Amino acid sequence: MPSSISSTSTVGVNDFLESKEDLVFYPDEGKTSTESTRDKNTSLRIIDVEAGEKTAPAPADDYPDGGLEAWLAVLGGWCAMFCTFGMINCVGVFEQYYVNGPLKQYDESAVSWIPSVLVFLMIFCGSIFGLLYDNYGPRWLLIGGSITYIFGLTMISLSREYYQFFLAQSILSSIGSSAVFNACMSSIVSWFLKNRAAAYGIMTSGSSVGGVVLPIMMNKLILRIGFPWMMRTVALIFSVLLAVSCLTVKSRLPPRPRRFVLGEYVNNLKDGRLMATAVAAFFFVMGMFLPFNYVVLQAQQAGFSPALMPYLLPVLNAAGTLGRIVPGLAADRIGRFNVVVIITFLSSVFCLAVWLPVKNMAGIISFVALFGFSSGGVISLGPTLVAQISDMSQIGTRVGTVFALQSFGALVGSPIGGAIVAAQRGEYVGLQVFCGCAMMMGCLTFLLARAMQAGLRLVKV
Repeated sequence: MPSSISSTSTVGVNDFLESKEDLVFYPDEGKTSTESTRDKNTSLRIIDVEAGEKTAPAPADDYPDGGLEAWLAVLGGWCAMFCTFGMINCVGVFEQYYVNGPLKQYDESAVSWIPSVLVFLMIFCGSIFGLLYDNYGPRWLLIGGSITYIFGLTMISLSREYYQFFLAQSILSSIGSSAVFNACMSSIVSWFLKNRAAAYGIMTSGSSVGGVVLPIMMNKLILRIGFPWMMRTVALIFSVLLAVSCLTVKSRLPPRPRRFVLGEYVNNLKDGRLMATAVAAFFFVMGMFLPFNYVVLQAQQAGFSPALMPYLLPVLNAAGTLGRIVPGLAADRIGRFNVVVIITFLSSVFCLAVWLPVKNMAGIISFVALFGFSSGGVISLGPTLVAQISDMSQIGTRVGTVFALQSFGALVGSPIGGAIVAAQRGEYVGLQVFCGCAMMMGCLTFLLARAMQAGLRLVKV
């Protein structure tokens, strides 16, 4: 999950707030309503009930929370998500093709390093691109990232050896997609406040739609024109969609240059709430991508019809479309930490209680639909969790800190899963238990982060 909303570090809300004490606003009877409101915006230091801490956000009136430019930015972000995380949602297609094709001499654990490093770099680079965004804005990140990403996809089509696939897909295309992804995620936060989680949910639904369309299209094209030309076709389609992103995505706020200070990232972990949120994200992401990577291979081993297997990932991602939008709408109303605890708990339960015991076609299809819905909202809610417990002047480095730790979960999750499968000689029981337990650890740690803010009381957090 990228520094995905580091643009908020450009919000200069603390420039005029020097006092460390709470200020209570009492309207001056001699002033007009307009003057009183203006004074209130510049002097009132509010307490964020959801965050449980003193924060100084920009006045709500400063956020349009809608309008043509805001929703065009969401549209451009949707196109970017279709191309970036939409492709990550298709890693099962690549895993199946590599294991059965050009990389069949390698075991599943070795092959799984390709998508693992891809996801790791895409998330980890967010801390770097977040700083670049703060200094220069989204324009050059979008243009440079789009060119790099398309070039990387084209190089995949020319690859034949393991190191070639690794360099083209895991390194080159991941860095380009990370730049695009982070520029879009960072821009959205400057347009929305009250409906921020909903806007993120709508935008990130593009990744689920991509996860529905792309696997079917890619499998059909591989059969008709082969893998290399399939990749070139995908690169061409992405060029059009990313051009839309470059034209529509922009920040409402001007860049505010600042220096990179490594100590800021480390010092953020002194905040127990942020530390708990980062650890929770690490554990959950460690398990989250395993079904995406291995459910197709498991279905192949279980004797699924070759005509049905290409539709497993689309089913998973179709459910994920609702799973990104519905939790986002709910989070703005009942609390973002409350919702993330619920959906991470359900994701773990579905792995342990549904995926683990089932062996037949109907059971696996039921699992991918349930898991797709429950896990879909975590990516879109992640940035809003950090924003809720952070001062806006520090949001860039705090999101970067969380994503840096989270990315290591994405890095080691799939190789560990592949090693478990190899040790069990092709059985998936150990992988399924590891997946469910890792996500349950994430759920419990998210619950700890929530408890640090409001205890175990049933309140909006």
